[in-house]
Amino acid sequence: MKNLRIRYPSIKSFFTFFCVTIHISLIVLSSGCSRSSASIIVAGSTSVQPFAEVLAEEYMILHPDIVIDIQGGGSAAGIMATNSGTADIGMSSRALKPDELHLWSLEIASDGLAVIVHPENPIHNLSLEQVRGIYSGEISRWDTLGGISSQIHVFTREEGSGTRSSFESLVMSSSEIMPEAMVQDSNGAVRQLVGDDPAAIGFISLGLVDGTVKAMELDGTTPTSEHILDGTYLLSRSFLFLTADEPSGIVKEFIEFTTSAQGRNLLNAEGLITREVNP
Repeated sequence: MKNLRIRYPSIKSFFTFFCVTIHISLIVLSSGCSRSSASIIVAGSTSVQPFAEVLAEEYMILHPDIVIDIQGGGSAAGIMATNSGTADIGMSSRALKPDELHLWSLEIASDGLAVIVHPENPIHNLSLEQVRGIYSGEISRWDTLGGISSQIHVFTREEGSGTRSSFESLVMSSSEIMPEAMVQDSNGAVRQLVGDDPAAIGFISLGLVDGTVKAMELDGTTPTSEHILDGTYLLSRSFLFLTADEPSGIVKEFIEFTTSAQGRNLLNAEGLITREVNP
């Protein structure tokens, strides 16, 4: 009989949520009674965070009487903050689990997951099976794949991250990410470390890929918006806004701005894929 492995939420996940909750609570206390009429707190996925910041910046220009505070912490922290009421809007880069479906949710955009390496890595294409082999530990050297003579330095996201959850479901299948993988707590940290290390590999939001890293082709398909839309690039996921109940007031108005033509244009300009929706 196989031993059953039970996954408990990591200490780091609880610590991250605790830190986000304390930070949000301090904002709530400092804003006093004006919070309900003049401020919106948005917390969660570090994949969604930079795009929410772009939306918030533009919205506050149009509505200078409104303050929107954007916090990271990860998808799990955003979902918990929405449930507890410490955030008006949660951000998630993974699908909701069955016990989270009581939350109101809206897809604001679609995004691809990019497998990234150092720009000088001579390999341009990997199969999905090879990526799975690297992350499970079955493939440990670049030269076995036609690359440099070096161990592969594997970077991953923390437990509770929506990016990691999406990667596990889209790439790993029944395999698990090896415990030796180096865990980072944001897309930005993974991007920086991979960009500094010619032997590194990681995965981040496609919308956050820049010139410091190289996004790999997967099974011969380049990760682009066009290939996500036509279904040929398989690593894609939804970016969600969440609220505890049906949104109303200034929260509803900000969400409506996000899904308006102006909001969608902002997200499209940042590399995301949007569709016309009715919030």
